[in-house]
Amino acid sequence: MEQNPGTDIIMLEKQFTELKGSKVLVTGVAGFIGSNLCEVLLKIGAEVVGLDNFATGHQKNIAPFNLQANFTFIEGDIRNLETCKKAVEGVDYVLHQAALGSVPRSISDPITTNGVNVSGFLNILVASKEEGIKRFVYAASSSTYGDSESLPKTEDVIGKPLSNYAITKYVNELYADVFFKTYGLQNIGLRYFNVFGRRQDPNGAYAAVIPKFVSQLIKHESPTINGDGTNSRDFTYIDNVIQMNLLALTTTNTGAINQVYNTAFGDRITLNELASMLKQYLAVFDKVIEKTPILYRENREGDIPHSLASIEKAKKILKYNPQFSFEKGLKETIAWYWENLR
Repeated sequence: MEQNPGTDIIMLEKQFTELKGSKVLVTGVAGFIGSNLCEVLLKIGAEVVGLDNFATGHQKNIAPFNLQANFTFIEGDIRNLETCKKAVEGVDYVLHQAALGSVPRSISDPITTNGVNVSGFLNILVASKEEGIKRFVYAASSSTYGDSESLPKTEDVIGKPLSNYAITKYVNELYADVFFKTYGLQNIGLRYFNVFGRRQDPNGAYAAVIPKFVSQLIKHESPTINGDGTNSRDFTYIDNVIQMNLLALTTTNTGAINQVYNTAFGDRITLNELASMLKQYLAVFDKVIEKTPILYRENREGDIPHSLASIEKAKKILKYNPQFSFEKGLKETIAWYWENLR
């Protein structure tokens, strides 16, 4: 049984009341980030159209929304232009979350990843432009920083992509820029840094590290770290990401448009530290977990060794103010998984 959203969600509902009555398309609505965005928008009083083909999303994530009058679901694929045109009809804003994530998936199947992340992105851009929507906010990625070794990552310094996935997400940024300059389509890109939280899928070959490790530890299985555990990440709790999306939708600062912003907390931990914290926090519920050993294997192809975001641009221009540190978000996440995975 799902826990109720925390106080930060309630705060977001009160902060973005100007979205009440607006019509918002959320692509990838049955996924982890999309369903969380949809939940908050519905609580604000927006009308939400959700689009998903369930390639990686789940029916259970949107089941509570189907009972609400201000939610409409379209099952379809963004690789189909007519589906995209249907989805944007009468829409004010688009929150584009639909994509095929995962660096390893893109390496094993570059054609499908490109089809969804590039052709699908272009379809939803074209449909949005033709419908004349007010603003297009899309999920970009920290993978765009590629082989750049500078830390923290600032939006204007990127390297060469290290994976097929990274290429597709950078192409999204290039297309968005051209559509603004050529057609005047207002857009904002959010470079997500390792987002985690409630509803993130722990299953499958391409599951993200936090839900996968939590699921394994709950079952007293040993998680496996790629590399020696010194690789570091700027893990970012879902409620911070929701705040950024809503700020991007509602900002009246014209200088904020046609920009990309790091979406993170601005801190990093190593994978060894992550594993230790997971064991510590889960041991509150089950002491056996604290003694579960961690395994190691070779580094994974295409992975960035270290990731740390500068969030100064988002703070200055969008007035971003993340409320959840990694530790606070991790405790919330573990409590949710303990209730929902067992």
